[in-house]
Amino acid sequence: MAVTFDHTLTIAQLARLLRARRLSPVELTRAVLERIERQQPRLNAFITVTADLALRQAAAAEKEIMRGRWRGALHGIPVCVKDLFHVEGVRTTAGSRILADFIAGETAAAVERLLHAGAVLVGKTNLHEFAYGPTNLNPHYGDVRNPWNPERMSGGSSGGSAAAVAAGLALAALGTDTGGSIRIPAAACGCVGLKPTYGRVPLGGVIPLAASLDHAGPLCRCVQDAAIVLGAIAGADPADPWSYGRPGENFSRELRRGLRGIRVGVPRQYFCERVQPDVMRRVREAVAVLSAEGASVREVDLKMMDETARLAAVITHAEAILYHWRWLQTRPRDYGPDVRLRLEGGGTSSAAEYLQAQERRRAYAHEMDKVLERVDLLAVPTLPVAAPRIDEASVRIGRRSEDTRQTLLRFTRPANLAGLPAISLPCGFTAGNLPVGLQLIGRRRRERTLLRAAYAFEQATPWHQMFPPD
Repeated sequence: MAVTFDHTLTIAQLARLLRARRLSPVELTRAVLERIERQQPRLNAFITVTADLALRQAAAAEKEIMRGRWRGALHGIPVCVKDLFHVEGVRTTAGSRILADFIAGETAAAVERLLHAGAVLVGKTNLHEFAYGPTNLNPHYGDVRNPWNPERMSGGSSGGSAAAVAAGLALAALGTDTGGSIRIPAAACGCVGLKPTYGRVPLGGVIPLAASLDHAGPLCRCVQDAAIVLGAIAGADPADPWSYGRPGENFSRELRRGLRGIRVGVPRQYFCERVQPDVMRRVREAVAVLSAEGASVREVDLKMMDETARLAAVITHAEAILYHWRWLQTRPRDYGPDVRLRLEGGGTSSAAEYLQAQERRRAYAHEMDKVLERVDLLAVPTLPVAAPRIDEASVRIGRRSEDTRQTLLRFTRPANLAGLPAISLPCGFTAGNLPVGLQLIGRRRRERTLLRAAYAFEQATPWHQMFPPD
């Protein structure tokens, strides 16, 4: 008996229906494309919708499934990718006027792996221009709006990917994360965002922001789906010398082992400072759930945290200039004002300053590794605040007013500097019905443990089963 598409279903649930031939990949893709058509004017999550390509891929998937050639859980599943990932024959704008007409001649390794797994590409999502910002306010392609409240930011820079997943416009999305750009919008939009260990997912065919800080990873409806997508895209690739691991690794294997034996660290410093009360309350409740489910919770001390903002700024600007130098000389006015000012006004760091920042970064990463020798993961807020309004250049925390951009980045940058895996997942709502994100930061290359803890929390709480108003 055939069933109709329910946008609240997960990849794992839909995969069972597709494999049993109770749901057609073509019917599923048409339903998702119809949702995109209805919701795009409200959310502006996409820059390019690849409807014709998606329907061809869905038809091919349907034929394969009918012939018994099942590729796995992503076969016939509609997905989208941030418009930094090259897809052969499809334009890649990076959210900028500079690349408005650029057509990629190859497909990024991570996207190629998704397609090889049988996924169906429904489009390329909107982002902060060249991924250089956390708000997803874009002067060229319009602002991405939050599915829970369109007057609020989606967060960025992978805001289109998060909004699309949260609103059911795709079952999964790929994003990039240089200072928090997967986890920030995941928290703001109420979905799951996973930044793997540096190098776990290859970056070949992805437009860079800062090469030594860039990560690629999935945004999904739930933790199990994130594990499925990570298994498809992770592993070494010749085009990325920093990538590592065996392609096709199973990251779902330990999901159901629970929290017994897991040691959770709650920092005494930094992550508990300058946080909106609603956010801190929900995160403390989440830590209590982790404890009740069997985790051992203890306080830990962190060092060098006050240096993270400066180190990230110096490294990001220096590496971004390397990529943008020729356009800054020839086409500066084609950048949006905020990104141009950031590129031109980021200071003139010398080579010595950049190398000193990298040296301090290595010392900081070593300190984080030492803390994670005593615990398996850290539990902290993803964001200090709920999603700000679109027009808020500053946000209030208690009696203080702070710059919105710096506030959104404050709790996510540390994991990028250390190259550690981190996941954001929903842990409740504010009094204003805006999502709050719990961030778990794990040991290097220990994504399985991170996903196991996230899954146990998710299954013990109702937040992953709540969806934005349609």
